[in-house]
Amino acid sequence: MLRFVVRRLFSLVPTLFLIVTLSFFIIRVAPGGPFSGEKNVPPEILQNIMRKYHMDEPLPVQYLRYMNDILHGDLGPSYKYKDHDVNYLIGHSLPNSLLLGVVSLVLALIGGITVGIISSLRQNTWLDYVSMSVAIIGISIPLFVIGPLLMYLFAGTLKWLPTSGWIFTRNGINLKPLIMPAVTLSFPYFAYIARLSRASILEILRSDYIRTARAKGLKESVVVVKHVLKGAMLPIISYLGPAFAGIVTGSVVVEKIFVIPGLGGFFVNSALNRDYTLIMGTVIVYSVILVAMNFIVDVLYGAIDPRISYK
Repeated sequence: MLRFVVRRLFSLVPTLFLIVTLSFFIIRVAPGGPFSGEKNVPPEILQNIMRKYHMDEPLPVQYLRYMNDILHGDLGPSYKYKDHDVNYLIGHSLPNSLLLGVVSLVLALIGGITVGIISSLRQNTWLDYVSMSVAIIGISIPLFVIGPLLMYLFAGTLKWLPTSGWIFTRNGINLKPLIMPAVTLSFPYFAYIARLSRASILEILRSDYIRTARAKGLKESVVVVKHVLKGAMLPIISYLGPAFAGIVTGSVVVEKIFVIPGLGGFFVNSALNRDYTLIMGTVIVYSVILVAMNFIVDVLYGAIDPRISYK
């Protein structure tokens, strides 16, 4: 197991290297640039700006310079947010996106597994039909529809929750602005986990060892908790890695709707502004999250499932 973990850790390095390299050259060869939208800039001033950011150098030299900066932990200056560098912008926005993502994933996990258990144990009843109908709705309706609907209901009609803002205020911490964005972002993942857990639990319930456990006279609660859930959670665990990466990287729409100061806003603005360094910084952060979560899932999968042997 230890050897597998070490090998997987070393395999992350070339993966991230390829991601950074491909992203760098794809972004640079795309039409336009961070200063192409500047109006009435004399050629001499534009040349000085290009020289300041080393953009007048050949592309391979720029690549080597950028890779050297990354190895020293420097993601470079932002071409549009000139008061702060990329490290500062990501450092102050990423925690908000991670907090929103973690809360959303916890809600999706708890709600999805609970609904999946109820639906599978009450198969072909009204509870099953209602639960799966809600899951289908969650998968079908996009986030930019769910968010405004919740905003209209809980903020506009009932006036229970604020329409925007964030939990950190001058007077302390207010959790109300987190509720609607977290529920909105968790809804499709809740639906998928509910369907996945239902199918997995139904498969386990038909297994021979479950029939044996019931034949021994074990309580139904013991059979479900001790035997069914342990085997049924394996597909869900394998889904959690890309789900967490997706829920963090996919929070752009939710952050825009509820005006959350997260990394998603900078990612969209950097793409529109051709802010090369900020684009690369967000790509690197999202790639690290995705690769790290897949690595954690691989390790957890082997630790939980005794049938898997890493040699």
